[in-house]
Amino acid sequence: MALNGLEIQKLLPKTNCKECGSNTCLAFAMKLAAKKANLSECPYASEEAKNVLGADSEPPVKSVTVGTAKLGEETVLYRHEKTFVHQPLLAVNVDEGSADAAEIFAEIKKYKLERVGEVLTIGCVAVTQKGSDEQAYAAFAKTAGEATGLPVIIRASTTEAAGAAAAALKGTHGVICGVNMQNADDMTAIAKENTFNLAVAAGSVDEAAQVTAYLKGKSFNELLIQYKTDSLAEQYQTNTIARRAAIKDKVKALGYAGLKFIETDDLFASARQAVTETDKYGGIIVLPTFSKAQMALLMTLRQNIYTDPQKPIQVEPKIYAIGEPNRNSEVFVTTNFSLTYFLVSGEIENSGISAYLVVPECEGMSVLTAWAAGKFSGTIIAKFAKENGLEDLVDTRRIVIPGYVSQISGELEENLPGWKVLVGPQEAGDIQGFIKAVLGK
Repeated sequence: MALNGLEIQKLLPKTNCKECGSNTCLAFAMKLAAKKANLSECPYASEEAKNVLGADSEPPVKSVTVGTAKLGEETVLYRHEKTFVHQPLLAVNVDEGSADAAEIFAEIKKYKLERVGEVLTIGCVAVTQKGSDEQAYAAFAKTAGEATGLPVIIRASTTEAAGAAAAALKGTHGVICGVNMQNADDMTAIAKENTFNLAVAAGSVDEAAQVTAYLKGKSFNELLIQYKTDSLAEQYQTNTIARRAAIKDKVKALGYAGLKFIETDDLFASARQAVTETDKYGGIIVLPTFSKAQMALLMTLRQNIYTDPQKPIQVEPKIYAIGEPNRNSEVFVTTNFSLTYFLVSGEIENSGISAYLVVPECEGMSVLTAWAAGKFSGTIIAKFAKENGLEDLVDTRRIVIPGYVSQISGELEENLPGWKVLVGPQEAGDIQGFIKAVLGK
């Protein structure tokens, strides 16, 4: 029977040393009970605690570090149950000997997508061996790592080539693919010597479980699983069966993050596979080509899925300067939901004017949701504006509120004496037209 947080705390040192990352031993015990931490994070755990808790304290999907990013540690099948923890890494494959390899590496390195305050980047680069020269492949892999600054996924034709490439990238926490029962011992030795993870290649969940159990028995557990599937339906089904077995049935041999190579060059087909992998428990998704448009689509989807549904992305509540406002600049109001803030601030900036944007604390809710929850009223906005010195920033005495909450205009005027409240458009896309038609007069 699983122990609760209080029972687990009795087995901990009770020093509240904070070295595990939690403020108290009780807080850490609660994380252990919820499968959100590993006992190994406590540097002073007793042998009794290790014996009693042991593997039971580990999340059902094991943590693995690729480069500096973590994968795994998931505890639920659906994000609304709690949240997903570590988002999948998006990677791009480059074949050895590709004429445009240097150009692709440069594009991968500089690619960044900024969305709702987060900067999204590519997580890995994969290199597929095409020639037979082991040292040439190792040199290509090393170039890929150095040119992109990313961990490398080694997809070699032979164990010897994998060893040469891993040695050239020693200590970078990349991934070696293609591990099976036939090469497991040799690959394990290579991974241990060069601090690499191993991706078990398997045609079924049974085959994967057999190999991971063998490797774990050999004291190597830095693993991912690379399922070889022939169709979108099989990909979806295999990923779901494996994750359900790990979380619901506690099958430790299947509790690992996945690695998926997408083989088709058709952008729409590869996007479908990548979307499926993102939706259904993917760990590393390797795209066959680099496309900015496709990457933006996948990063946006990933960000939406791996946002905590109980804690929306939000910006800091404060008065923001858009452009270079002065004492005669206009004043707008919106909530601190990131998407709303960036849409509104972007439209104001694109209009060509400078302004102040008042963003009170709304717990990351959108305009209508915050108003319905009593977090975005005339009284709250006025109080926030006064406490943050809005009247000292501007001589302007008019303030624009979102059109969806026109009903708070009277309350806001009552609480901000001397100010005129203007009701703006409902949609952010209409802000530029509103500025020209109303404020420009």
